[in-house]
Amino acid sequence: MTTVAELPAGFADKVLSAQSTFRSVMDAMARPGSIQRVTASAGTPAGVMRGTAAVALTLFDHDTPIWLDGAMSATPDVARWLKFHTSAPVIADPSVASFALIGDAANLPALDRFAFGSSEYPDRSTTLILQVDSLTQGPAFELKGPGIDGTALLQAMIQPRDLFGRLSINEALFPRGIDVVLVHDDAIVAIPRTTRLVASGV
Repeated sequence: MTTVAELPAGFADKVLSAQSTFRSVMDAMARPGSIQRVTASAGTPAGVMRGTAAVALTLFDHDTPIWLDGAMSATPDVARWLKFHTSAPVIADPSVASFALIGDAANLPALDRFAFGSSEYPDRSTTLILQVDSLTQGPAFELKGPGIDGTALLQAMIQPRDLFGRLSINEALFPRGIDVVLVHDDAIVAIPRTTRLVASGV
């Protein structure tokens, strides 16, 4: 079993790395569908992409319960790395998770298993962090919503294939809902709950 000393490192420069990653996440949320790069480097446990690791080190803390899917849970080092570097509790119940790390997005659980937040506290919802195969190749998704001038075109290989169909529940739930961050390597794309799919193709 991996000792704490053998776990992958966190950020080399915690403050500057967290600041730059936070800016990338905020830029991604402000411009849905746009690709943002995470430049901060950190150690990554097996199965965790660089962008996922940086976002976790930036946004997770002792007040943010984390849920891991089967792929992320399969390697004990992932939960141990998260706990050691962020102090975030790793929990078994996705309905009370602040964040959910999804390594096998094709088998994403039904969205109603996660927290949608409440009308009084819509921010108490689960943000899904989905690792995907590509954010530059694959089917094209035309998006609209706040932060998008007209429409935005995202070309990506996203699982599950019906992700945007599932996210259409956000329209009825608003201001509650699920926010999504797509990650491939060091690139991230945000799909906030206010973003809608206009059309998709191949």
